[in-house]
Amino acid sequence: MATRPGPLTKWPWQRLGNFKYVVMAPVMVHGMHRVMTKGWGDIDLAYSFILPSLLLRMIHNQVWISLSRYQTARSKHRIVDRGIEFDQVDRERGWDDQILFNGLLFYVGYLAMPSVRRMPMWRTDGAVVTALVHAGPVEFLYYWFHRALHHHFLYSPRLHRHRAHHIYHSNASGHAVIHPFAEHMVYFTLFAIPILLTIYMGNASAMGVVAYIAYIDFMNNMGHCNFELVPRWIFQFFPPLKYLIYTPSFHSLHHTQFRTNYSLFMPFYDYIYNTMDKSSDELYESSLKGTEETPDHVHLTHMTTLQSAYHLRTGIASIASKPYSHSPWYMWMLWPLAWLSMVLAWIYGSSAFVVERIKLNKMKMQTWAIPRYNFQYGLTWERESINDLIEKAILDADVRGVKVISLGLLNQTKQLNGNGELFRQKYPKLGVRIVDGSGLATAVVLKSIPSDTKKVFLHTGTSKIARAIAMAICSRGVQVIMNEKMEYDMLKSQIPENRANYLKLSSDDIPQIWIVDNIDENEQRMAPKGTIFIPISQFPLKKVRKDCTYLSTPAMRIPEEMKNIHSCENWLLRRVMSAWHIAGILHALEGWNMHECGDDMMDVEKSWSAAIRHGFLPLTKA
Repeated sequence: MATRPGPLTKWPWQRLGNFKYVVMAPVMVHGMHRVMTKGWGDIDLAYSFILPSLLLRMIHNQVWISLSRYQTARSKHRIVDRGIEFDQVDRERGWDDQILFNGLLFYVGYLAMPSVRRMPMWRTDGAVVTALVHAGPVEFLYYWFHRALHHHFLYSPRLHRHRAHHIYHSNASGHAVIHPFAEHMVYFTLFAIPILLTIYMGNASAMGVVAYIAYIDFMNNMGHCNFELVPRWIFQFFPPLKYLIYTPSFHSLHHTQFRTNYSLFMPFYDYIYNTMDKSSDELYESSLKGTEETPDHVHLTHMTTLQSAYHLRTGIASIASKPYSHSPWYMWMLWPLAWLSMVLAWIYGSSAFVVERIKLNKMKMQTWAIPRYNFQYGLTWERESINDLIEKAILDADVRGVKVISLGLLNQTKQLNGNGELFRQKYPKLGVRIVDGSGLATAVVLKSIPSDTKKVFLHTGTSKIARAIAMAICSRGVQVIMNEKMEYDMLKSQIPENRANYLKLSSDDIPQIWIVDNIDENEQRMAPKGTIFIPISQFPLKKVRKDCTYLSTPAMRIPEEMKNIHSCENWLLRRVMSAWHIAGILHALEGWNMHECGDDMMDVEKSWSAAIRHGFLPLTKA
């Protein structure tokens, strides 16, 4: 990797960040001025296509990015089995820069060439010329330019040119357009040849230009998608097609072998100049056939808010790489689309879907999501259908030979299915172990309490985690204060007599250590100044007080050996995982044979010791 970027490496508007779209302001202002002074009739076809075509290109590319991440997480046709990490996501977040660049150049071309303003909607002869010129001069020139970029001098780290495109062996559609600015200038010049020629010949058309750019985007994204999707029958029906269209597996060899398969989209020139990788056909066949993978552990989660779909790693990568609470303001503009996706998921979502695939050494893990949202879990009449979805996922995991399935978020609530007990009772011969993660979650909360604590305020319900925490704290000789009579009576009846003496009902003696579940803003304001809020829920507290400390929901940092981590788990920080998720992983790693559901809980110290032994680290020190 280069240490000093060369000239024309960065985009001119890189410092603008998310405000980079302002560079298109001249196009919009020009159009508004023409409409206001001369009316809509003054807007010609070519100008009217500039901004809509850019938007469609962005949607097209985003669809490919989501499809690529989804397929490589679940598909047996995955080509390169290597993970994506956060640094790659950060580097690829500027995939739309080249679209803005093209839009500006098209606008400049529109202003510089008056003949463009008379461009018709479609010309077949112009489309034929575009195809022939692309297959000839464009592909030929690109091949030799691309091959030159791989020369040891131009590819050297100190120049920081094309090498930047090959830093990561893990292909993803967003990586397709990550090049230095100087390279994009050359690529635009090459792709402009057919367009400029048809304009010069007088047979250019607006749809012809849009279709040509769409073809380039489609082929570029397909070549970097990392799963094989080109069917064999296409080449069997028309054998010469293998020289005219590359496949994702063909181009993936260029990224792993570097000095083979240089062609743009047509392998013809690699055949001519003998630079085709000899394993191209073999890799294509093996990728197309694929191999089914059985994970050792599955974590079952679900959607949360309406906009959580964008936060999935199959959604918008740059947003998924940050905690959910940090979603940018402009995401509210996509609220109608989020609402529509929720409705479709509600109507047609009949099974859990794969959202991530991760590895820890030799252990394979997946995360599956139930296509339901937080508010639906609160609807009494939806409980049966949600339990059916969870049950279906458990049975699917069992049939596939999965060792452990952990229930995340609201999939394991007592009101819904008794912390998973419903499924254990219904299927007593299950091979897959059901884990609700309560043992490790309890351990994380206990380790978060300062060691010199004498009193804690327990503001929770009577869940088994709350009960376990109360018992453990009382056994330390630490006093547990409660102010709800009904919950106090229920909890005291479940705690052994020799420990119950440390449980006290009081509304006056409120300490500064609060262990909380669901707590509203008014209740938070009752806390003394300097209070430490320690949540036991999987959902974060709303931070109301600036003079108090809010700890994270029970979670731990994951070991460096865990790979393919490129998104945040809901509202947690990067490379931080919820205790409920980690508990399932530990269950599989340790080979524990018991279910952890219903009233059963793994030994707290045993769970904590296993987590530390396998490289998981606490977020806070007691």
